[in-house]
Amino acid sequence: MALKLYYHPLSSFCWKATIALYENDTPFEKVVVHLNEEKSRAAFLDIWPIGQFPVIRDEARDWLVPESSIIVEYLDQHYPGGTKFIPADPDRARQTRMRDRFFDLHVQVPMQKIKDDRWRPEGEKDRIGVEKARTRMTTALGMIEGDIGANWAMGDDFTLADCAAFPALFYAGIAMPFDGAYPKTSAYVERLRKRPSIARTLKEAAPDLKNVFGLEL
Repeated sequence: MALKLYYHPLSSFCWKATIALYENDTPFEKVVVHLNEEKSRAAFLDIWPIGQFPVIRDEARDWLVPESSIIVEYLDQHYPGGTKFIPADPDRARQTRMRDRFFDLHVQVPMQKIKDDRWRPEGEKDRIGVEKARTRMTTALGMIEGDIGANWAMGDDFTLADCAAFPALFYAGIAMPFDGAYPKTSAYVERLRKRPSIARTLKEAAPDLKNVFGLEL
C-alpha cells in the first residue's frame, strides 16, 4: 500500500487525517504509535524526529508528509476523490485554511492544555495557564456559535475546515462541557458525527475513549 499513516486513535490531530482519508476512501496502512513504549517511540522518531503525529509516508512518491493540515492538502492534490478539501476559488481556499487554523489554534490547543493539566500531580498543576486556556476556548466557541450555519463550516461543501472542526469540538466538549451554551455548535457537531468518514473514525477510537476517559459512544 502506497500510504502509511503513523498515528494514534486517540489523537485529535490524527482524527483530522483519518477523516480525510476515509472521506475519499483512500487506501492506506495504519501504523499505531505508542509514545510511552520505547520501541514504538524509537521507531517513530527515526522517521520523524519531532515526534508528533500524524505523519504520512507516501512510498510511491518517496515523500514524508507531517502535520495534519498539510496531510489533508497533500491528499487533495495527489489522491483526489469526490470530496475536494480545498476550494478552487482562491478566496474560499484562504477562508477554508483560516477556519482550519482557527479550530486548531483556538480550540484544539487550549483544549489540550486543559486536558493535559488534569493528568498532572496536584502540586504541578498550572491553574493560571488552564484559566487562560478556558478563556481563549470560550471566546473561540462564542465566535463559532455566531458564525456556523445550517450545513458545514464553509456552507454546502465539506472541506478541510470540517476535518479540523470535529476533533477540536468533540474534545472541547469533554474538556469544558458546553451545557447547552452553544446550541448551533452542538447541532453542527451532531451533523459531523453522522458523516460516514467521521463516524468511522469515532468508532475506531471508541475502545480507547472508553478505557481512558470512560466514554460510552
